[in-house]
Amino acid sequence: MATAQKTAKPAVLERREFRSLAATRFREWFILAALAGCTVFTVMITVTIVCLLIGQTVEFFRMPETSVTDFLFGLKWNPTLGNVKHFGIWPLICGTMWVTVIAMCVALPLGLITAIYLSEYAPRGLRNVLKPILELLAGIPTVVYGFFALVVITPALQAVGIQVDFYNAISAGIAVGILCLPTVASLSEDALRAVPRRLREAAYGLGSTKFDVSLKVVVPAALSGIISAFLLALARAIGETMIVAMAAGALAKLTIDPRQQIQTMTGHMASTATGDISNFDVRYYSIYAVALVLFFITLSLTVLGNFVRKRFQEAYD
Repeated sequence: MATAQKTAKPAVLERREFRSLAATRFREWFILAALAGCTVFTVMITVTIVCLLIGQTVEFFRMPETSVTDFLFGLKWNPTLGNVKHFGIWPLICGTMWVTVIAMCVALPLGLITAIYLSEYAPRGLRNVLKPILELLAGIPTVVYGFFALVVITPALQAVGIQVDFYNAISAGIAVGILCLPTVASLSEDALRAVPRRLREAAYGLGSTKFDVSLKVVVPAALSGIISAFLLALARAIGETMIVAMAAGALAKLTIDPRQQIQTMTGHMASTATGDISNFDVRYYSIYAVALVLFFITLSLTVLGNFVRKRFQEAYD
């Protein structure tokens, strides 16, 4: 009987091990299926959005008031001017570029300087306090930035002698730059801190100062991450909606003066998609045409960012 019990115990253990192995394989299969499903779902969402934009853009160009040539090369955008409507995309692109350029002039240098200070100069305790405070700027609703541009930035510009309209590109660009500042600073600081300590110590051993090490060793070594942060902030500025809808204005025109009222691509979409126009109106379909152009711009920035990241990425053992 003792021999039979000894023989039964290994059999029980084998059954338990088999069940455990089967349960482990089922969990692995379930996790793999869930991950694959999430991936397919994400791809399908992207494909659906692109197909929707393309389909509605085709409907836009079927309207008698529009043409591909006028849309791509026209210099006027006025969809409400009587029987003669103009749908040239370049005034909207011009307004978007003005806001983006001004925003990058604010966010890129200030963000990089802040990142260098936090990474190379600030004590750990101070950095642990300043970085969360800086990242809080990204959590402020964009409508607050829009009001801030109207009631603070525009009066401040006028107070220092810059004659700007109440709605203007400069105020909107500065507000968007403040919004993008945490993105540049946080991601750049992470890239700088990822540079191995031995590179800094080697530069110090050669007699370099802390300033030389920061600018001539650490920043070039983290260049791929810094450029990626810049491009991410650039895409964020191009796609910003609420700030430009409130502070930039609603007058689409080609201008070289950022003190005047302008309209961006996202501003046009926000002002048009209010429910006041028919779903069969040409202005409604113009939203999708503008959105498709904006999509290709941001897609180009994403592809460029991946290329730059791979081109300048450095690997350390």
